[in-house]
Amino acid sequence: MRKFFDHISRVSGAVITVHATGVGFDDLAVLETKRGASLAQVIRLEGDEVTLQVFSGTQGVSTVDRVRFLGHPMEVPFSDNLLGRILDGAGRPRDGRVALQDAPIPVGGPSVNPWVRRLPDKMVRTGIPMIDVFNTLVESQKIPIFAPAGEPYNALLGRIGLQAEADVIILGGIGLRHDDYLMFRNLFASRGVKSRTVMVVHTASEPTVEALLVPDLSLAIAEAYARKNKRVLVLLTDMTAFSDALKEVAITMEQIPSNRGYPGDLYSQLAKRYEKAVDLEDAGSITVLAVTTMPGDDVTHPVPDNTGYITEGQFYLRGGRIEPFGSLSRLKQRVNGATRDDHRAIMDGCIQLYSGYLETMEKRSMGFEMSAWDGKLLKYGKLFESRIMDLKVDISLEKALDLCWEILAGCFEPRETGIKRELIAAHWPKVRGA
Repeated sequence: MRKFFDHISRVSGAVITVHATGVGFDDLAVLETKRGASLAQVIRLEGDEVTLQVFSGTQGVSTVDRVRFLGHPMEVPFSDNLLGRILDGAGRPRDGRVALQDAPIPVGGPSVNPWVRRLPDKMVRTGIPMIDVFNTLVESQKIPIFAPAGEPYNALLGRIGLQAEADVIILGGIGLRHDDYLMFRNLFASRGVKSRTVMVVHTASEPTVEALLVPDLSLAIAEAYARKNKRVLVLLTDMTAFSDALKEVAITMEQIPSNRGYPGDLYSQLAKRYEKAVDLEDAGSITVLAVTTMPGDDVTHPVPDNTGYITEGQFYLRGGRIEPFGSLSRLKQRVNGATRDDHRAIMDGCIQLYSGYLETMEKRSMGFEMSAWDGKLLKYGKLFESRIMDLKVDISLEKALDLCWEILAGCFEPRETGIKRELIAAHWPKVRGA
């Protein structure tokens, strides 16, 4: 039985400071008050002064309450029984079912040693042409969805969860609105993927501190499944809400603020989570896809700005579509050369022509005279947006490539596309005759 410490010297926000000894960083503790017990976690050590963040907040906490340290960091029970379950930010069941009693695994540990990592070389198919054809998702990639407020980023994330090639889906919801939480829950249940899904959900009405635990819980579970030879897809939304929770705790702890009030270690805090993406030698993989909302559509905001230095590209969501010029998958060249011989040519050719369409739209809006070539570009751009860029489009990579050829054939002569003649000879006639 570990002893109690009752010398609480400070209570501020969701943070308390207590004088104690024999305590480790990240250790869990139980704070006992008149209104019950609450979990807390050590976040700073200075001599015998121990600072803890209280998961349920400090409302009703007084300096005469007691703290008992558990002697270990946060853990979560793990087994295959976890599939289909919904947990809250502290790892407790929120689906009305009994708590798991399986062997616990540690939460928030170090990233996998690079020595046992494989170089990414496997495509993750999603059924979304703007990803599969133009910014291919690669197994073990870490990539954010940059989205201004109001964009359907959670709907896109849910659809990727349904359609992506993965054995296990881990959804980590941070500061979710209740209707978004219900959307994810009902979507996974109604489309038959609940049995291979684990949801870790913190809603906007719950204690801010628990938002900080969601990525670590999600990634700890993902790593455990990856070590069981599973391909795991981790969906996190929203990492800006996670960063705002970091800022709130940092302000409470009176840390010197950095850019726009965020803590100076924001980069390290984000990298600690994103670097969990891995393809393990002789085991499974973890692919991380995380929403990062951008206040005011500002890509220089500290959260997307720091994220861009860590991740391997981004999907830029604007106007309800994945924008081809804001989006980038830095690993796509590792896989799209092995999919089909025309993949790279279609990727380059279609985007080049779409760029010409946007220039023509600008010319038309300024009242310039339109040429016959401009007319072809206008026809092509509208078809490309409605049949390829629309997020409702759900087709395989091969069908998407064939559809691109069909659109090109309906708007241009073969020589006008800029695609190599041998590829046109192999693919253009069968589309033209369709």
